[in-house]
Amino acid sequence: METVAFVLHDSVNDPKAELWFAEPAGFTALPFEVFLSEPGSPAADNLHAAVAPFLDSAPDELLRQQFIADVASGQQLLGVLREFGTVHCSIGLHRDDVDETGANSRPLLSFFTIAWRDTAVAPRGVTAARAVTSADGHTGIEFLELPCGPATLSESTLTPSVESGLQQQSLLQIHAHLPHPDCKRLAVLTVSTTAMARRAEYRGIIQQIAETVSFENPLDSGVSEKIRLNLRSSDASNM
Repeated sequence: METVAFVLHDSVNDPKAELWFAEPAGFTALPFEVFLSEPGSPAADNLHAAVAPFLDSAPDELLRQQFIADVASGQQLLGVLREFGTVHCSIGLHRDDVDETGANSRPLLSFFTIAWRDTAVAPRGVTAARAVTSADGHTGIEFLELPCGPATLSESTLTPSVESGLQQQSLLQIHAHLPHPDCKRLAVLTVSTTAMARRAEYRGIIQQIAETVSFENPLDSGVSEKIRLNLRSSDASNM
């Protein structure tokens, strides 16, 4: 059997990390510490240096200002996510290769997040069940026993209200609810996408990620090298 190495992210050695996981190929992490850095800090300077080539290549001032506005909107979104306990987010870009003819092949976009939620003290199996039964609109509920403990998978669909002014396009969200061993909180892994027809494939992705989750540093126990993934960690102190 072929053995393939992990690609380790620097965050695996973060002393504040409280959750480790692996992402399949096609996901690119958005660094909170850079996008939400204080003005004048080294991280802010790095962000300015990264976007400078895009600003310099803008054909006119209007597009330049639009790009700046888009970056600012993205920073506001990340700020709101962090306020609600999100400690990691990635953008997924995959080729739609389900159609064998290739006639409808197109890039598929998704958004992957990990958030911490405080819970009432209870056995982990009870917490996992409550996470899906106490919320409205959850379907496709499945109970799992993962290497990190009991978990539940569920799905929900969101549609913007007409008053919001947003495009009336349904958003599929597939969640994995993983209670922490301290029995006081749980990690919620979510993949969001408008590609409703690829429900099964995205459900497979979120389950694949959930199966790699560890609440203890896997490097301490000599994790075996099986699949080429990006191993990262989430720092609950970023909440």
